[in-house]
Amino acid sequence: MDYTSLAQAVLSMGGIGLVFALLLALANKKLKVEEDPKIEKVEDLLPGANCGACGLPGCSACAVALVNGKVDLSICPVADASDLEEIGQLLGLETVDTKRQVAVVLCQGGNTNVKKKAEYDGIKTCLGATFASGGERACNYGCIGYGDCVAVCPFDAIHMNKEGLPVVDRNKCTGCNNCVLACPRNVIELHPVSSHVFVLCNNKDSGKNARQVCKTACIACKICVKADESGGFEVKDNLAFVDHTKYDKEYEIPTEKCPTKAIVIVGDKGEK
Repeated sequence: MDYTSLAQAVLSMGGIGLVFALLLALANKKLKVEEDPKIEKVEDLLPGANCGACGLPGCSACAVALVNGKVDLSICPVADASDLEEIGQLLGLETVDTKRQVAVVLCQGGNTNVKKKAEYDGIKTCLGATFASGGERACNYGCIGYGDCVAVCPFDAIHMNKEGLPVVDRNKCTGCNNCVLACPRNVIELHPVSSHVFVLCNNKDSGKNARQVCKTACIACKICVKADESGGFEVKDNLAFVDHTKYDKEYEIPTEKCPTKAIVIVGDKGEK
């Protein structure tokens, strides 16, 4: 073995490596972009959940956008009001007074209330079942029951109950909108936490057909509309709903005569 040639080769490679290292160090020094120190401060004040509710890749990207003036404080629906106020003071932005929103599941069609149309042996996700005849439940508008909303919640604010329906912990829910986007049936909506009276049904079939598949389906009988003097209840597409801008009795159901008990009070009194 020619040790002299080997040593020369090693020294040559080492020299080349050293030159490249020096060039990279020089380039890093010359081309380095100094990050605005405000970005780190803003990111520390954001929730850090990287939930994507702002429409950006994460809290870091949100912080950069805020510091660069590309978005306003309403971009993050998850952050505490006090943290948003501090960010506003740091960046000279006007604090936006936003109402806290929480997810509401507009369905009571769990295992007991809704008819079963078939045995489902496919992928146990709501999205997967949507492409395979809609799962087991006979209602084509209601909750499928496989918990896609639970899987995407970064705040552990949703769990499935024994009826196979998602239950929202309103104290943990931040209104990040992930569960709304994950539900293929549009059963989940965001509403101000101050809203408590809801028609928990999503079935737009005729009253007769809706009642045949689910005990608690709205049948569009309009009893609630006639009973409410505020005009807060309306019926559209065979389905009653509450206009919370008009209905001001948030802890009082307008009538006990709803034949399917589709109208429900959600949440506790005094929630903020």
